[in-house]
Amino acid sequence: MKKFSHIYVEEDVKNHPLTIKILSKFPKSKIVYINKYSEVFNRPNQNYLVQKKGQNLIIAKKRHDFVYKGSELCEDFGNIHFFHTSNIYNCVYDCEYCYLQGLYPSAHLVIFVNLEDYFREIDKLIERKKIYLSISYETDLLALEYLTGFTREWIEYASSRDLLLEIRTKSANFSALEDLEIPPNVIFAWTLLPQPVIDRYEKFTPSLEMRLKSIKKAISRGLRIRISIEPVMYLENFEEVYSQFVKEVFSCIPEKSVRDVNVGAFRLPKEQAKRIEKLNEASLIFCYDTVVKDEVFTYRNASDYENFVAEEVKKYVPSEKVYVFNKKEKSSLEA
Repeated sequence: MKKFSHIYVEEDVKNHPLTIKILSKFPKSKIVYINKYSEVFNRPNQNYLVQKKGQNLIIAKKRHDFVYKGSELCEDFGNIHFFHTSNIYNCVYDCEYCYLQGLYPSAHLVIFVNLEDYFREIDKLIERKKIYLSISYETDLLALEYLTGFTREWIEYASSRDLLLEIRTKSANFSALEDLEIPPNVIFAWTLLPQPVIDRYEKFTPSLEMRLKSIKKAISRGLRIRISIEPVMYLENFEEVYSQFVKEVFSCIPEKSVRDVNVGAFRLPKEQAKRIEKLNEASLIFCYDTVVKDEVFTYRNASDYENFVAEEVKKYVPSEKVYVFNKKEKSSLEA
């Protein structure tokens, strides 16, 4: 279990049942009561990378902006009403390419315990239209299930609602939900990359082998899973590494158990990339041939990398199940 030297708690939620549950797990942490989480999270002159090495926890109440329109830099899988939400800011993993380090001023983990308010806001939204909602872009909910139980609550909520819910994860923690009935409108999406990429860029994440074992558990429960091969990161022997990786994945996962696959190259909003480079200019993510196009920082040959991986995937999965990010971008421009 992750340890926190300090836990900051908003006064408004100090008696919330989840706050009490979380604090009971960390009897040695110093508890500091605050009025608003921004007092700690938005302090000036913080260094994200330094804080990440000694990440602390903030327990807070979300008061507004519960749901956001889905980003154009994210795959929507053909869903018109695409939204995302996050009741946790930041992640226990430490991926070198992660956009969160360019998005937030602080690396501390923020848990908004008032999930019931999220549900009320989403209920208002789905009165007007059926939505596709991703709940784990800004953290890995399943990796933190031992702490919050949020994944379970989201699934139980979705089971009685007319929406499509995506839970994206790199974790190997599906066993935490093995006793739960997963409804068909809940999509589990595992982010998978070659082990050399995991070793180089995805600090503290489970190995490819562990993720595949977790996927097998989900499949054994009858789930059809989504595979997310992104961000596709360039490295030496690119074609050999990714070809072998795709072969390994689909030797473990039968095509009939795959809902779909998305492939997308490494990409960041230009301003976030600038902030990340300032934090860590020696990072390998800036050592290859990159370009800024339409305010997006990416590899100069991003579409080539995506297309190669997609063609490898199509050896095992029908093409209509494969979504390629740059193909989506071109289609929208043509329209």
